[in-house]
Amino acid sequence: MEQRKRYLFTNQDLMRLIAPLIVEQILAVTVGMADTMMVSSAGEAATSGVSLVDMINNLIINVFAAVSTGGAVVASQYLGHEDREKARESANQLILITGVIAVGIMVVSIVFRRGLLGTLYQGVEEDVMRNALIYLVLSALSYPFLAVYNSCAALFRSMGNSEVSMQVSMVMNVINVTGNALLIFVFKWGVAGAALASLAARMIACVILFVRLGSRKLTICIGPGILSWNGEMIRRILHIGIPGGVENSIFQLGRILVVSIIATFGTTQIAANAVANNLDGMGVLAGQAMNLAMITVIGRCVGAGDFEQADYYVKKMMKLTYLVNAVCCGLVLATLPLTLRLYGLSRETLKLAAVLVLIHDGIGIILWPASFTLPNVLRAAGDVKFPMVVSISSMIVFRIGLSYVIGVGMGLGAVGVWTAMIVDWIARVLCFAGRYKSGKWKNLAVL
Repeated sequence: MEQRKRYLFTNQDLMRLIAPLIVEQILAVTVGMADTMMVSSAGEAATSGVSLVDMINNLIINVFAAVSTGGAVVASQYLGHEDREKARESANQLILITGVIAVGIMVVSIVFRRGLLGTLYQGVEEDVMRNALIYLVLSALSYPFLAVYNSCAALFRSMGNSEVSMQVSMVMNVINVTGNALLIFVFKWGVAGAALASLAARMIACVILFVRLGSRKLTICIGPGILSWNGEMIRRILHIGIPGGVENSIFQLGRILVVSIIATFGTTQIAANAVANNLDGMGVLAGQAMNLAMITVIGRCVGAGDFEQADYYVKKMMKLTYLVNAVCCGLVLATLPLTLRLYGLSRETLKLAAVLVLIHDGIGIILWPASFTLPNVLRAAGDVKFPMVVSISSMIVFRIGLSYVIGVGMGLGAVGVWTAMIVDWIARVLCFAGRYKSGKWKNLAVL
């Protein structure tokens, strides 16, 4: 009982928050993996086309995630401040603003699809471009549903309830995999089938979470005022969301530019990069879950004005992040020979993919948590500009700049590009660790 009085989150509270998040992250990644694996039966041009558009999709998804994070930080701080009415108002405004942003991005992506893909991926083979165009249009139709889904899930996490979004994610994955099997293998629709299956899955998941978030029994819920514009509340959400969105967008844009470099190395390296991105992502799933949990926990502590607890939970959760990240990366590396067999690609492609995964997950055990989980401590406290500046600068100088030097100039291809990524991680770790130790983040709360 004393433990519950002293701490905002008991060990049981943390497990109830984190465990479903890990499962949800695994399920989220399997959607992309299912698309890539199943569409690989249509050939390397189809696989490459999907992978190129997925880089754009990841950029856009990260914009939605950043705005959702802004809403989650504001809602969490209001809950820590014990102001439920303001927390509920922030929920309404979060859904409204993410919906508006998503519809705008959807329209732009469809109208300017040819110019967008042509600019980013010059010199790509015609078959690859044709598949990419199909996949982009159908993916864009799902953006509004995906944005609202992400916002609803973020609000459930703010309440410490991540089980609901995990359950809905399970439903989404079943629909996606079933749809892939039917549309790709039975109807032979290739990339169109993969995109349509994902569209249906995201639509249904969005509707389920939106309806469930309308329950007045919840600590945070949405209500009739969801269409009423509250400029001050939206400003607070975007105060967190815009820097995060800019950071994530530039980060993903940098990844796209890096892939555009890899695209010049030929279809084999494009496909290997796509496979490696799928597999190495599995290694950091637990870390991604900890990123989300950190927002909820530290945001609540900051809202309560208790920075002693904030420091306590940062240390505790970072230790846990390193542990689970090491286990997950180790499992990916140990099962690599088996998982590579699931892809119907050439031996040369799979061999290169294995090397890339070894680079990412081998070094990720040491560097990834401090590079990506620790900055969420700063964001949860409202210190969003520093992570933005560091991430953008490091991306431009190291991940992109060194990719040209090592990948192109030194002729190491995709291996050189991924080596530059590791240097980027090192720079991020040094900056974020220094910022946390300085304590400046404690003076920038949103409320």
